[in-house]
Amino acid sequence: MKKIVIEGGAKLQGSINISGSKNSSLPILAATLLIDEKIILNNVPNVKDILTMVSLLETLGKKIKIKNNTLEITSTNKPSYFAQYELVKTMRAGILVIGPLLAKFNMAKVSLPGGCAIGARPVDIHLDFLSKIGYENKVVKGYVVSKKKFSKNKISFFFKKISVGATETAILSSCLSSKEVKLINIAIEPEVIDLINFLNRSGTNIKFIAKRSLIIKGVKNLRGLKYQIMPDRIEAGTYMVASAITNSPLILKNISVVHLKNIINIFKKIGLNIKILSDRSLKVLPGRLKSIRIKTVPYPGFPTDMQAQLMSLLIFAKGISEIKEDIFENRFLHVLELQRMGAKIEIKNNKAKIIGIDYLSGAQVMATDLRASVCLVLAGLVAHGKTEINRIYHLERGYENLVKKLKNCGAKIKIINVR
Repeated sequence: MKKIVIEGGAKLQGSINISGSKNSSLPILAATLLIDEKIILNNVPNVKDILTMVSLLETLGKKIKIKNNTLEITSTNKPSYFAQYELVKTMRAGILVIGPLLAKFNMAKVSLPGGCAIGARPVDIHLDFLSKIGYENKVVKGYVVSKKKFSKNKISFFFKKISVGATETAILSSCLSSKEVKLINIAIEPEVIDLINFLNRSGTNIKFIAKRSLIIKGVKNLRGLKYQIMPDRIEAGTYMVASAITNSPLILKNISVVHLKNIINIFKKIGLNIKILSDRSLKVLPGRLKSIRIKTVPYPGFPTDMQAQLMSLLIFAKGISEIKEDIFENRFLHVLELQRMGAKIEIKNNKAKIIGIDYLSGAQVMATDLRASVCLVLAGLVAHGKTEINRIYHLERGYENLVKKLKNCGAKIKIINVR
């Protein structure tokens, strides 16, 4: 077991290189199951979720070499359509292999996924789509068992709720189809667009016909390629909060400013000064924090994956702020831990009311999910005294070298082993 220990109050300075996107890498890795030729992926973050997905792909017939942040992926002569519970239980993205497996084999057996405890996040929308395109799906002893029953000449599917994961499953399961597939009311997060770009580069024909609608014309075979994963916009937003909460200027490099516009706009409203240096870098110049009312919504709205980090910053905003969580129903678990540090936050249903205060006090706290973990790190950077964060394996799932990056900028932070 490990924990993070932070002595709060240190100022930060310098620059941070943002890693590749975890949430883009995972569906693209799943997509490699569609391709028999060699694939090279660059800018893949070295985090636990990626290593878990690599292990899963290796059980499904891939051979993967990892060197720094580059993955070389080839096929073996032992493909499989069985995704085991042991490799899917820790991450939500495990369900994404079901689409490629069905596209390749017309059958799949995939464990129901795990991941962060932030809400039910059922796979019903995934299965609704698969049923629509001709698959029979049953849940048997914790596994989704699917097989082909019929096919249609043309398929049109409307997503009853915007879902990143279900959109990705629909795209991945349609790439090798001989039928035309139309998807309506899809998620358009940058990570979804990155997946589409990867697939089109490999030979698929995916075209947008409206802002949230596209048509997929499948092909028989996809070709190998080299591909650069997009920068992690959530990691970039997290370090923007680290700059603001410690009242320290920081430069962020290897970002996509276009992908960050929705986050930057909100940060400007609460008083941060953000200087765009190029389309790949910016400088955060903290300002006087102001309260705000905001809700999490699908892209291009404010992302749910930045909600906890924003909350840690609004603790110090003058007045009363409100965050409405409209994506997941159980994503305020970090509030109890922030309250242990002195935060004044009230929860009612899916709304959090944050009453601005002057300081937090270091405390023993426990991480409950990936973004809640980093929210506590951010609070610890500025809290008076020592903060100890337990159960940091959540952080290791999604942030590459978090402690090292902050320490290089002057934070008094370390990881220690505990019995």
